[in-house]
Amino acid sequence: MNKYFQLLVKNVRKQLESWLNEKEIIQHKEVYRFLHSIAGTASTIGFTVAGDMARKLMEQISLDEEREWKKEELQSFLLPLISIIYYEEYSNIDEIIERKSEFEDKKLILLIDDDTALLMYVKEHLEKYGWIVIAVADPDRAINSYYDLNPDCVIIDIHMKDKNGFDVLVQLKEKMKQQFIPTIMISVDHSKETRMKSYRLGTDDFIQKPIDIEEFIVRINRQLERKQAIDNVMLIDELTRVYNRKFLAQTYERFVSSLKRRRVSFCIALLDLDHFKQVNDTYGHTVGDEVLATFADTIRKGLRVNDIIIRYGGEEFIILLPETKANEAKPVLERILREFSNIPFEANEEEFYCSFSSGIHEVQSSETDITRNIEIADGALYEAKQGGRNQIKVAAIDYKEIKKKTIHVGIVDDDPIIRTMLEDLIGKSKFTDGFTVDIKTFKDGMEFIEADWHLNNNEQYLIILDGMMPRMDGLEVLQKLRGLSYQERFTVMMLTSRKSEHDITRALQLGADDYITKPFKLLELETRLGHLIKRMK
Repeated sequence: MNKYFQLLVKNVRKQLESWLNEKEIIQHKEVYRFLHSIAGTASTIGFTVAGDMARKLMEQISLDEEREWKKEELQSFLLPLISIIYYEEYSNIDEIIERKSEFEDKKLILLIDDDTALLMYVKEHLEKYGWIVIAVADPDRAINSYYDLNPDCVIIDIHMKDKNGFDVLVQLKEKMKQQFIPTIMISVDHSKETRMKSYRLGTDDFIQKPIDIEEFIVRINRQLERKQAIDNVMLIDELTRVYNRKFLAQTYERFVSSLKRRRVSFCIALLDLDHFKQVNDTYGHTVGDEVLATFADTIRKGLRVNDIIIRYGGEEFIILLPETKANEAKPVLERILREFSNIPFEANEEEFYCSFSSGIHEVQSSETDITRNIEIADGALYEAKQGGRNQIKVAAIDYKEIKKKTIHVGIVDDDPIIRTMLEDLIGKSKFTDGFTVDIKTFKDGMEFIEADWHLNNNEQYLIILDGMMPRMDGLEVLQKLRGLSYQERFTVMMLTSRKSEHDITRALQLGADDYITKPFKLLELETRLGHLIKRMK
């Protein structure tokens, strides 16, 4: 990146900083002069794409206009120019090539080790190969996050300060007993006794430290290929013994074909266990598995032979009811709800009961798109949840306005270019399609804390934190969030510099859910955020 380009970027940042951080109203003449300056300077130094965009924006306004700009309005107007500067700045550093499919369907690896230096080293190399790596320094946090992350492979160090890797393996294998998730143990101790114990406890591979990274990648890939082969032939969810979501598309198409051919309605119902995370947190995931299995069994017994039950995700199930209208489906599910709500569960010498909520939608021949119809059923489910849970709701006939869950996203970064890019990225991301998105941006940690925006302890928050900021940096903010009694409601992504290894170490120790180093690829960041959003209920 030549010095003239660097100077241009510096000046753009400085101006945006002034407008977006310090002013509520920006004078129109300032905006016009800003674009005029970039149009001339950018073209002069060979940055023609920015110069052309600046001129295009100038053509949309006039110098003589009598107007004032609100900062949100100005940010939206300047976004095409900001995007060009962002891509050019980082493509010169990182040779970024944005391809639509580049980060889709990446395998997710959970890496558990309290040696943060090794975590960072391994994470960097594995991600170069094309995998998403969630590095966790706290073994207990990793165990608690397992269900939410749903990793494709787990790597565990045997020797950690506060917890033995074998104990972690045993706990995870207890969770994995109904599905195949390959595990790899790593250790400096490669004695026969240690290796034999690893295999006896159920690990799929053992790798000696120090790690030969090339061999490590080959052996991880082999385990991932095994998992893919097994997944491809399995249509039954091993825990609940109902169909998994691979069975959904083909069955749905069969029902749609019958609907178009015979004009006979069918229903799609979305069921979700109430407060299931609380069950796992209070009684443990083994008890949670028992609840899930009993739930599926109760549904199965309450339906007809030709009704289809599918485990759609975690504690969410889809039921397809052929030749059924919504007013016929509702009493069926209400009966199942009564039966399930009366089943006692026992744990820690304590008896407890569970319930579920459901949304039903009668599929019409005028709208057969599967995604749209699941959204409609999900909207009715959301109404049931908002209405107090433990109930069944039928989607209204006029379902144009679908109620969606709310996800709060806080972007805390002192760089106005980064804030603008992230706000636009998240607002348009496919991962937020099913949500009403509340996005707030903050120029530093102090502004975020003082705003009290995050203090509604009944909501879920995704917080994107820059590591280095004036007044209060990201680590201080993270520490304050993790000190709250309801800190589990915050999912935190840290943005760090490649030179800030100490900050990465500290972030992992404080409980960051993930981190990414600047400069980053937007599609990679979007994919990583997508994995975190899936965890937010």
